[in-house]
Amino acid sequence: MGSGSEDVEAGASHGTSESGDSSTLLLFVRPGRDRELLEAALSGRYRIETATDVTALESVYDCCLLDVDGFRRAADAIESRRERAEPAFLPFVLLIPEERSDRYVENAWDRVDDVIDLPVKRAELATRITNLVERREASRRLAERERLLTETVEELELKDRAIDEAPVGITLAEPGSGDDPLVYMNAEFERLTGYGPEMLGEDCRFLQGEETDDETRATIREAIDAEEPVSVDVLNYRANGRKFWNRLTVAPIRGEDGTVTNYVGFQTDITDRKIRERRLEVMNRVLDHNLRNKMNLIDGYAELLREELGDEYRKPLEVISETADDLMRIAEAVRKTDHTLSVTDPSGPPIALCDRLSELVSSFEGRYPEARIDLSVTADDPLEVTATGLLTAIEEGIDNAIKHNDDPHPSVEIRVDRPVSQWIEIEIVDDGPGIPDDETYVLKGGETSLKHADRLGIWMMYWVVNALGGDLSLSTREGRGTTVRLSVPAEP
Repeated sequence: MGSGSEDVEAGASHGTSESGDSSTLLLFVRPGRDRELLEAALSGRYRIETATDVTALESVYDCCLLDVDGFRRAADAIESRRERAEPAFLPFVLLIPEERSDRYVENAWDRVDDVIDLPVKRAELATRITNLVERREASRRLAERERLLTETVEELELKDRAIDEAPVGITLAEPGSGDDPLVYMNAEFERLTGYGPEMLGEDCRFLQGEETDDETRATIREAIDAEEPVSVDVLNYRANGRKFWNRLTVAPIRGEDGTVTNYVGFQTDITDRKIRERRLEVMNRVLDHNLRNKMNLIDGYAELLREELGDEYRKPLEVISETADDLMRIAEAVRKTDHTLSVTDPSGPPIALCDRLSELVSSFEGRYPEARIDLSVTADDPLEVTATGLLTAIEEGIDNAIKHNDDPHPSVEIRVDRPVSQWIEIEIVDDGPGIPDDETYVLKGGETSLKHADRLGIWMMYWVVNALGGDLSLSTREGRGTTVRLSVPAEP
């Protein structure tokens, strides 16, 4: 090249960098014979870009070759360009002509990575440039690995913090023969149970105690032996001996070969919930049995008094009987609501809603022959829904619409539609006096001592629809008439 261009060998090898992609060389060299020879020598191996404007140093390339003139003009920009390329290595090469002088290379090594004297054999030029480009590729791979490692470490640290600060107890146990020793517990598990790192290595069943149900123990053990997940409510004991109800979920963690390497456990204190459930069980029993018996006794004695006493006591005795009947209806409503909610399952077996509603309308026509009940279905399919409890909620809405209508011939229309593919909408429209504001306000505002709903049926519909992930709305028209709208998903 230059005056020694005859030394450039015609047989230089062609290829790509180690990355498998052709790399880019920037020839920051004046137009002329030297640049042409450089292009000819290197274009088979690399993509070639040429420039003489210093701003070109801001472009993307893998190695920059500068002649003396270019180095003079770009020397100050090289360092800042290197900094922007960090942490990857970006090489710069200075080409020195045969008639070079020391002033050409003064401070050059502070700014460039190689100085090549011209003329140079083509093979030597290719080798020296390739070494620099491959060094750059290696630095880029290393920088990428460091970046991924940093991201991985940060992700692991974030996950560790999330697990340590999670509002549920989290434990890890290793599978063993008979025992499953604990190998990790988070901070919430320590707070929940009172046990700390001293229990690591102990069998994970140390929370169980004298009153822990044997069937529950067996359910957990069977699931672990079968390497299957399990969720149970289990009575456990804290380190200080106090009992608490634990919602325990255990699941196997498998390696790449499918072998169980650990079991992860999640523990949540549900003591308050269990107490409420037991309290409701007792209250329901009292309402269903004790209250019913007492009301039957009151009603029976009222009937005896009606036969023994004169007409002057007829009115108060009728009030006693009506009040007893009201209390019996309330007890029945509570029992019905509790039963409906206990079996409400958004993933139950599908039912053909249209067919079931037709049967329901026929049933109401038999119970209330004076009422007019119309069923209007605008959808053109059987409207299958997997929503246990929905029919009971609809039945309650129709029953309320008829019973609370003071017209001798009440009218109720049931409208069914599928406004979008995954949702079903049921409207129960009546011509009655409307639902009092207090009855509808409490659904959103909650009950207070001054505002509360007397109709348990409204609450039952509200709870059922919400349990199914739907929405209940009530609207009263001016004058007379109420629309109850139940929107529920067709599938869970």
